[in-house]
Amino acid sequence: MRMISAVSLAVAAAFVSGHALAVEGQTSGPHGEKPTPAASYTLTSAEEQKIKDGKFSAALVWHEMSEYTTAVNAGARDEFTRLGIQVIAETNAGFDAARQKSDIETVLAKKPAIILSLPVDPATAANVYDPALKAGVKLGFVDNSPVGYAQGKDYVTIVSDDLFQMGQKAGVAMATALGKKGKVGYIFHDADFYVTNQRDQAFKKTIEQDYPEIKIAAEQGMADPARAEEIAQALVTQHPDLDGIYVTWAEPALSVLSTLRSAGNTHTKIVALDLNEPAALDMVKGGNVTALVADEAYNIGVTAARATAGSLVGKQAAPFLVVDSLAVTKDGVKEGWQKSLHKDVPASIAAALK
Repeated sequence: MRMISAVSLAVAAAFVSGHALAVEGQTSGPHGEKPTPAASYTLTSAEEQKIKDGKFSAALVWHEMSEYTTAVNAGARDEFTRLGIQVIAETNAGFDAARQKSDIETVLAKKPAIILSLPVDPATAANVYDPALKAGVKLGFVDNSPVGYAQGKDYVTIVSDDLFQMGQKAGVAMATALGKKGKVGYIFHDADFYVTNQRDQAFKKTIEQDYPEIKIAAEQGMADPARAEEIAQALVTQHPDLDGIYVTWAEPALSVLSTLRSAGNTHTKIVALDLNEPAALDMVKGGNVTALVADEAYNIGVTAARATAGSLVGKQAAPFLVVDSLAVTKDGVKEGWQKSLHKDVPASIAAALK
């Protein structure tokens, strides 16, 4: 999934209007949509040729540019290029809804046939995208859609990752690292955000249901990532004998890592979600981090571009398309980085692997 930033968490509550939590073993979309595998959406050669003959254009109107968005953007660009669609604009709203509205108005002057975007604030986003809708632009969304918009009428699809699968793979990675027994700590995101909520719950459910000899001995919610270090210190101080700690995403996992290092603790294993260079560097050097579970961010972009392009020639898409995830460990970090972000590992990690 995405690299979750502090600024994105400031508006996390806006991402969950009408959302539903994952049902037993299955991801659900922001409005309770059932997931459909991204790989199931394909175009025939005739459809692809029709798209190429149309000489269409597209604009990429993003909420912010993180490593995650950069990978999504690259996937979308490459797929549009393959389909003969010219990308005429890329924008970065810096997580400012007013700026995103201005970005939409600016790119509409270039008359794109498609706009791909991730809404800064879904609760108020209809006001942002209505001008594009009125102009007849095909809208495709990543992770969420404007409240009040109907799929198939107002937008083509939402593309995201398989959230339950990410949490489940984190549980399996933890169990593997601990030999299927031990005591673990569970640091979850204590805010109403469908992405992190489903991932966290899937980890917990996997441990509780599938690994009876692993006990979740300590649980701690984290509403404010700025308090990650304080939370980590309290958890490690109160439970110095933990064999493993699950952390809801990679940035706060660095606070846990720092706390363990300060305590001289080389025993406790960390499993977190999303790729992060410092965490991965610790992992390849044989430190506390044992696995990072990531989504196929590049493939999210490919799928969003393909589905919106297909809509131009009458090909419908399911409401919520999801890509796979992967557990990245020391042995597979190069391949994992490439599969998730479609680029080589950072130089620091490459050097450490030599």
